[in-house]
Amino acid sequence: MAHPMGITTSPTSRARLPIKASYRLLVVSLFFGLASLAWGYNIGIMATIYVHPGFVKSLHKPSKATTGLITSIYYVGTWLSYLFVSHPLADRYGRRVAAATGVLTTGVGAAIQTGAKGHHGIAMMIAGRIICGFGLAIVSTSVPLYQSEVSPAKHRGRYVVINHIGLVAGLATAFWVGYGISHWETTRGNFYGWRVSMALQFVPEFIFLVGVFICPETPRWLVEHGRIEAAKRNLAWLRALDPNHELVLTELREMEDDVAQRQIATAQGWTVLFTNRPLFNRMWRASLLQFMAQMCGNTSMKYYLPSIFMSLGIERKLTLMIGGIESTLKIGCTIFDTWLVDRYGRRLTLVVSCFAMSVALMLNGALPIAYPNNVNRAADYVCILFIFIYTFGFSIGFGPAAWVYGSEIFPTNFRARGLNLAASGSSIGAIISSQTWPIGMNTIGSKTHFIFMSTNLVSAIIIWFLYPETSGRSLEDMEALFNKDFQPRTSLEDADHYHDEEDVDVTLPRAKAGQS
Repeated sequence: MAHPMGITTSPTSRARLPIKASYRLLVVSLFFGLASLAWGYNIGIMATIYVHPGFVKSLHKPSKATTGLITSIYYVGTWLSYLFVSHPLADRYGRRVAAATGVLTTGVGAAIQTGAKGHHGIAMMIAGRIICGFGLAIVSTSVPLYQSEVSPAKHRGRYVVINHIGLVAGLATAFWVGYGISHWETTRGNFYGWRVSMALQFVPEFIFLVGVFICPETPRWLVEHGRIEAAKRNLAWLRALDPNHELVLTELREMEDDVAQRQIATAQGWTVLFTNRPLFNRMWRASLLQFMAQMCGNTSMKYYLPSIFMSLGIERKLTLMIGGIESTLKIGCTIFDTWLVDRYGRRLTLVVSCFAMSVALMLNGALPIAYPNNVNRAADYVCILFIFIYTFGFSIGFGPAAWVYGSEIFPTNFRARGLNLAASGSSIGAIISSQTWPIGMNTIGSKTHFIFMSTNLVSAIIIWFLYPETSGRSLEDMEALFNKDFQPRTSLEDADHYHDEEDVDVTLPRAKAGQS
């Protein structure tokens, strides 16, 4: 069957699988979502800890610059891991081993943070945060990679999005735990409260480490390492079909063809992402998008949301409850966005989200200036309302769309490497953002919101004029978006051009655009 844009589609992309296969895919994807939940919890719990009186006492009343350092140093760990560890670990030892290593590393970092106190308390927090960042960078790439590779092409999106839902669910859980712990106001509660809330992430991490190797390794990775029979068995289980079923054998052949294609590209090295112009056109866009996704202010909102609410004169317990509600709503917004980005396109939703966040940030910067010292309660409530609008704006745009766009534009042969390099851009943006917020609030107050308002407006302009729409594009048409010299070819036999191709079945000729 021919694609409307002239590309021959695989029979496996159109095949209907047994209901049992959908259940199995959902179970393993949800289980790997536990690692994402631990990721989100590890990030979110810091926001509640920063306002806990026991934490402030244990670390001898750390300054805003110190808390900014504790926050941002995490992204040094993620940056190093994205560049040097995450991708090689997943490729060499498998997606399950990579995810387990990331979760275990995160647990070690969290344990160090849990024990922080005394003169070495800040040093222990910093060391723990770096280790957590190192581990969670592995989690953030290995989990969606696993979910993507076990899923059939037709329904890949619905299973991969569980990764982001797990992240947001972890953030929400952290705020609700922080809210519950805030009621433990005894002397013992002040000392142990924030430590208990930090240590609770060990629960999903332990469950994941116990069960991860019960889940099947991805057939794709097994094929890459020449373990064809094991790949067939795992693929048959995931599809709930006999190992010799035609669909299993066809999908396995497609994996073998695609892996052969990838091995040719791998021999060229990662530098081709920078030396080949069409690939570099993708590389800088994906990296800049990840950078802008952090500079929009969301990093600051995640870590300093209770502090923002307390600056509006709201009592600590209530700020944590509002934070829990805000994070819970993100789950629904993220699910809604899975429909929105396909219905209205990636570029439009990103631009609309930038403007929504800009308006929210403008009002949160302007109203405290117009009504200082919380003299107008109505103005404070408006600020709270627009923080929720900011959340909606992020959740329909930069939240999931930055990852969707990046995963679409890279050829299969370079997708993992491209995404890891691009993700390092998010680490750089997060370091800048998380340092800017506490220092800015300490020196210029609510005017700090205007900094992030400006970055959102600039981002909207950049996206509208420099980012082509990718929604609904065929594989061949996607190549044409980033390669002005692209000419449709009738064969994939020229190995020198494999780095420009997508994962099309190499046993089938590429039809010219317009042919059926």
